[in-house]
Amino acid sequence: MQKKISLLAAAILLSSTQAFAAMPMLTDDSGTQGKGHSQIEIGVESARDKESEENVSYKMTGSSVSATFTYGLTDSIDLVAGMPWEWYTEKEDGVKMADENGIGDLALQIKWRFYNNEDTGFSLALKPGITIPTGDERKGLGTGKVSGEVTLIATREAELATFHFNLGYSHNEYRLDEVSEASEKDIWRASVAAELNVTDKLRAVGDIGIGTNEEREADTHPAYILGGFIYGVNDHLDLDIGIKAGLNDPETDTALLAGMTMRF
Repeated sequence: MQKKISLLAAAILLSSTQAFAAMPMLTDDSGTQGKGHSQIEIGVESARDKESEENVSYKMTGSSVSATFTYGLTDSIDLVAGMPWEWYTEKEDGVKMADENGIGDLALQIKWRFYNNEDTGFSLALKPGITIPTGDERKGLGTGKVSGEVTLIATREAELATFHFNLGYSHNEYRLDEVSEASEKDIWRASVAAELNVTDKLRAVGDIGIGTNEEREADTHPAYILGGFIYGVNDHLDLDIGIKAGLNDPETDTALLAGMTMRF
């Protein structure tokens, strides 16, 4: 078993905050805001991870607050920008080894819905993006270098439920030699999610996914499952809450996610 409590682990413990999907999901949808319309998402995440190796226990707890702004450049193209404020604590056999906080890396993305069939409810979007190293990599709050990603998004809308599929690729670069040597640079990820219309205002969501392990020598790829609810207060405000659990050891054990989405 590899020790996950490291600068690399700190950098990825709260990585879900930059997924920029419809909270609390990590799987994105193909929908766009429409020309001239905007959206602000405020998300809070609290995560916990624990493991033991050679009779030594390691524990990490972390939290983040993220703000994401989306602007509809055209009816089918959105510009997206987001940044988290993160803090985490590492303990080894109950002894605090690290206690850090600060801003994370700035993420910039473009979502292009290039196919939309209103008769079938099926649509496709492409979402490329980059991260700018605004976080302190020495504290595990960023990578220290510009990195890039792209995600293919498929959405199928039905009367009672909506389904989403994501296939993504990221290429990460790291400034610190020790983190770069221990990290897998090319990351693939796949996930599926569903939204069930419980009432006119309440939706239940489920999300499951897997991705390449970012620790180069690891044999198992992290997988997660997530469940939650989205409550539409009105046409301009949604409130959400969700719980994410790791399906295997490399994934963060548990995370609580909550937030609100404002549209104008």
